[in-house]
Amino acid sequence: MSEPMSIEGYDKLTEEFKYLLEIEKPKVAQEKLVAAALGDRSENADYHAAKEKLRFIDKRLFYLNKMIQNSHIIDPSLHEHQQVAFGSSVTLINLDTDDEKTYTLCGVLESEPENGLISIHSPLAKAMLSKKVGDEFKVQLPNASIEYEIEKIEYKNIFSLKKNIRTKTDFSFH
Repeated sequence: MSEPMSIEGYDKLTEEFKYLLEIEKPKVAQEKLVAAALGDRSENADYHAAKEKLRFIDKRLFYLNKMIQNSHIIDPSLHEHQQVAFGSSVTLINLDTDDEKTYTLCGVLESEPENGLISIHSPLAKAMLSKKVGDEFKVQLPNASIEYEIEKIEYKNIFSLKKNIRTKTDFSFH
Protein backbone atom coordinates (compact mmCIF):
# COMPACT_ATOMS: atom_id res chain seq x y z
CA MET A 1 0.00 0.00 0.00
CA SER A 2 1.32 3.44 -0.93
CA GLU A 3 2.20 5.63 2.07
CA PRO A 4 1.80 9.38 1.45
CA MET A 5 4.37 11.64 3.11
CA SER A 6 5.91 15.06 2.74
CA ILE A 7 9.40 15.65 1.36
CA GLU A 8 10.66 16.46 4.88
CA GLY A 9 9.01 13.31 6.24
CA TYR A 10 10.75 11.21 3.60
CA ASP A 11 14.09 12.90 4.33
CA LYS A 12 13.69 12.16 8.08
CA LEU A 13 12.84 8.53 7.30
CA THR A 14 15.91 8.03 5.12
CA GLU A 15 18.09 9.90 7.64
CA GLU A 16 17.04 7.50 10.41
CA PHE A 17 17.50 4.46 8.15
CA LYS A 18 21.00 5.56 7.13
CA TYR A 19 21.99 6.39 10.72
CA LEU A 20 20.82 3.01 12.05
CA LEU A 21 22.45 1.08 9.20
CA GLU A 22 25.78 2.93 9.01
CA ILE A 23 26.41 4.08 12.59
CA GLU A 24 24.20 2.50 15.24
CA LYS A 25 24.17 -1.12 13.98
CA PRO A 26 27.98 -1.37 13.51
CA LYS A 27 28.51 0.26 16.94
CA VAL A 28 26.19 -2.22 18.70
CA ALA A 29 27.65 -5.15 16.73
CA GLN A 30 31.08 -4.10 18.06
CA GLU A 31 29.67 -3.92 21.61
CA LYS A 32 28.38 -7.46 21.15
CA LEU A 33 31.79 -8.70 19.95
CA VAL A 34 33.59 -7.06 22.88
CA ALA A 35 31.09 -8.53 25.34
CA ALA A 36 31.35 -11.99 23.71
CA ALA A 37 35.13 -11.90 24.11
CA LEU A 38 34.70 -11.60 27.88
CA GLY A 39 33.83 -15.27 28.13
CA ASP A 40 30.74 -17.14 29.32
CA ARG A 41 27.78 -15.78 27.36
CA SER A 42 25.06 -17.41 29.45
CA GLU A 43 25.47 -14.91 32.30
CA ASN A 44 26.95 -12.03 30.30
CA ALA A 45 24.47 -9.13 30.64
CA ASP A 46 26.36 -6.85 28.22
CA TYR A 47 26.34 -9.53 25.54
CA HIS A 48 22.59 -10.14 25.93
CA ALA A 49 21.84 -6.40 26.00
CA ALA A 50 23.80 -5.84 22.76
CA LYS A 51 22.11 -8.84 21.16
CA GLU A 52 18.69 -7.44 22.13
CA LYS A 53 19.60 -3.96 20.82
CA LEU A 54 20.64 -5.50 17.48
CA ARG A 55 17.28 -7.26 17.27
CA PHE A 56 15.45 -3.94 17.84
CA ILE A 57 17.64 -2.16 15.28
CA ASP A 58 16.99 -4.87 12.67
CA LYS A 59 13.22 -4.68 13.29
CA ARG A 60 13.28 -0.89 12.96
CA LEU A 61 15.41 -1.08 9.78
CA PHE A 62 12.95 -3.58 8.28
CA TYR A 63 10.00 -1.30 9.11
CA LEU A 64 11.73 1.85 7.81
CA ASN A 65 12.79 0.07 4.61
CA LYS A 66 9.19 -1.00 4.00
CA MET A 67 7.97 2.57 4.56
CA ILE A 68 10.65 3.96 2.20
CA GLN A 69 9.73 1.44 -0.51
CA ASN A 70 6.02 2.24 -0.18
CA SER A 71 6.44 6.00 0.16
CA HIS A 72 4.53 8.33 -2.09
CA ILE A 73 6.14 11.74 -1.74
CA ILE A 74 3.71 14.62 -2.02
CA ASP A 75 4.60 18.31 -1.94
CA PRO A 76 1.41 19.88 -0.57
CA SER A 77 2.71 23.40 -1.29
CA LEU A 78 2.07 22.71 -4.99
CA HIS A 79 -1.67 22.12 -4.49
CA GLU A 80 -4.39 24.77 -4.47
CA HIS A 81 -6.14 23.43 -1.32
CA GLN A 82 -9.56 24.42 -2.68
CA GLN A 83 -10.66 21.05 -1.33
CA VAL A 84 -9.25 18.90 1.45
CA ALA A 85 -6.17 16.88 0.40
CA PHE A 86 -2.89 15.61 1.84
CA GLY A 87 -1.15 18.52 3.57
CA SER A 88 -4.30 20.63 3.95
CA SER A 89 -4.84 22.43 7.25
CA VAL A 90 -8.58 22.29 7.79
CA THR A 91 -10.53 24.35 10.31
CA LEU A 92 -13.65 22.48 11.39
CA ILE A 93 -16.66 23.53 13.42
CA ASN A 94 -18.36 20.86 15.50
CA LEU A 95 -22.04 21.47 14.66
CA ASP A 96 -23.22 20.20 18.07
CA THR A 97 -20.88 22.25 20.27
CA ASP A 98 -19.70 25.08 17.96
CA ASP A 99 -16.13 24.15 18.96
CA GLU A 100 -13.55 25.05 16.34
CA LYS A 101 -10.45 22.95 15.70
CA THR A 102 -7.80 22.86 13.01
CA TYR A 103 -6.29 19.62 11.74
CA THR A 104 -3.55 19.07 9.19
CA LEU A 105 -3.58 15.88 7.12
CA CYS A 106 -0.19 14.19 6.94
CA GLY A 107 1.54 10.83 6.67
CA VAL A 108 1.34 8.23 9.43
CA LEU A 109 4.96 8.80 10.53
CA GLU A 110 4.48 12.58 10.58
CA SER A 111 1.28 12.55 12.62
CA GLU A 112 1.02 14.09 16.08
CA PRO A 113 -2.71 13.96 16.88
CA GLU A 114 -2.15 15.89 20.12
CA ASN A 115 -0.80 18.77 18.00
CA GLY A 116 -3.49 18.62 15.30
CA LEU A 117 -1.42 16.60 12.80
CA ILE A 118 -3.58 13.63 11.85
CA SER A 119 -2.79 10.67 9.64
CA ILE A 120 -4.40 10.65 6.21
CA HIS A 121 -5.62 7.14 7.19
CA SER A 122 -7.56 8.32 10.29
CA PRO A 123 -11.38 8.20 10.20
CA LEU A 124 -11.62 12.01 10.48
CA ALA A 125 -9.15 12.60 7.63
CA LYS A 126 -10.89 10.05 5.40
CA ALA A 127 -14.28 11.66 6.09
CA MET A 128 -13.11 15.15 5.07
CA LEU A 129 -11.00 14.27 2.00
CA SER A 130 -12.14 16.11 -1.16
CA LYS A 131 -14.62 18.27 0.79
CA LYS A 132 -14.76 22.06 0.26
CA VAL A 133 -15.36 25.08 2.50
CA GLY A 134 -18.99 25.05 3.67
CA ASP A 135 -19.38 21.27 3.25
CA GLU A 136 -20.84 19.36 6.17
CA PHE A 137 -19.96 15.77 6.96
CA LYS A 138 -20.36 13.17 9.68
CA VAL A 139 -17.62 11.04 11.14
CA GLN A 140 -18.35 7.88 13.08
CA LEU A 141 -16.07 7.54 16.09
CA PRO A 142 -16.07 4.59 18.52
CA ASN A 143 -18.36 6.35 21.05
CA ALA A 144 -20.19 8.91 18.94
CA SER A 145 -21.11 10.30 15.57
CA ILE A 146 -19.94 13.89 15.15
CA GLU A 147 -21.08 16.33 12.49
CA TYR A 148 -18.66 18.99 11.25
CA GLU A 149 -18.66 21.89 8.85
CA ILE A 150 -15.49 22.92 7.02
CA GLU A 151 -14.80 26.58 7.75
CA LYS A 152 -11.39 27.02 6.15
CA ILE A 153 -8.84 25.05 4.07
CA GLU A 154 -5.29 26.32 3.77
CA TYR A 155 -1.72 25.17 3.41
CA LYS A 156 0.72 25.19 6.33
CA ASN A 157 4.00 23.30 6.16
CA ILE A 158 3.63 20.06 8.14
CA PHE A 159 7.08 20.33 9.72
CA SER A 160 6.46 23.90 10.86
CA LEU A 161 3.57 22.51 12.93
CA LYS A 162 5.41 19.51 14.39
CA LYS A 163 6.51 19.68 18.01
CA ASN A 164 8.25 16.28 18.15
CA ILE A 165 10.90 16.10 15.45
CA ARG A 166 13.13 13.06 15.92
CA THR A 167 16.89 13.59 15.90
CA LYS A 168 19.89 11.23 15.86
CA THR A 169 19.63 10.99 19.66
CA ASP A 170 16.12 9.59 19.23
CA PHE A 171 17.27 7.12 16.56
CA SER A 172 19.70 5.41 18.98
CA PHE A 173 18.75 2.44 21.11
CA HIS A 174 19.84 2.94 24.73
